[in-house]
Amino acid sequence: MLPKSVQNLIDEFSRLPGIGPKTAARLVFYLLTKPKGEVEALGLAVTDLSRDLKYCKKCFNITDKDICVICDDDQRDSSLVCVVEEPLDVLALEKSGGYTGVYHVLGGSISPIDGIGPEQLRIGQLIARLENDGIKEIILATNPDLEGEATAAYIKDQIREKNIEVSITRIARGLPVGGDLEYADEVTLKRSMEGRKDYE
Repeated sequence: MLPKSVQNLIDEFSRLPGIGPKTAARLVFYLLTKPKGEVEALGLAVTDLSRDLKYCKKCFNITDKDICVICDDDQRDSSLVCVVEEPLDVLALEKSGGYTGVYHVLGGSISPIDGIGPEQLRIGQLIARLENDGIKEIILATNPDLEGEATAAYIKDQIREKNIEVSITRIARGLPVGGDLEYADEVTLKRSMEGRKDYE
């Protein structure tokens, strides 16, 4: 029923996370109402995304240079490394404004169901950084789900196994600001109690 080019774009949009066929169709038909220049600018931006980006040689965050702006910043504390799963996690932490160290992006988390083991992640590169770069503390900031916890535990075990002298911390987990106790699940409440600290 639809022209091939329209159907192809709907199919491509449908592959994106969180976008089903109806939303994909809405997006395509929205683009059809826009001036040709705007649509071409979008297409060019998508093309440039794959052409210009690479991974930082130190932390594996996305960048358009060999070393990302965070690793290249002399004001950052390079002895403090926050280990995250994805580049989007770096963005979230940077928006908070509360972290002044550097990062290490693993590229996912251990998930046997999805066929992702430690060898598919950048854990080996992290261990090499810990052995060679004078790092004093790593913060394990993987997601607080089953896969994230397994990944954090694996990294901790690898560091201890290799007798690397580094402080290992885990991000705090608990109740969100503005959340009600009655709506929190048992695991969140338990973690909140475990992660309590002095009230100042």
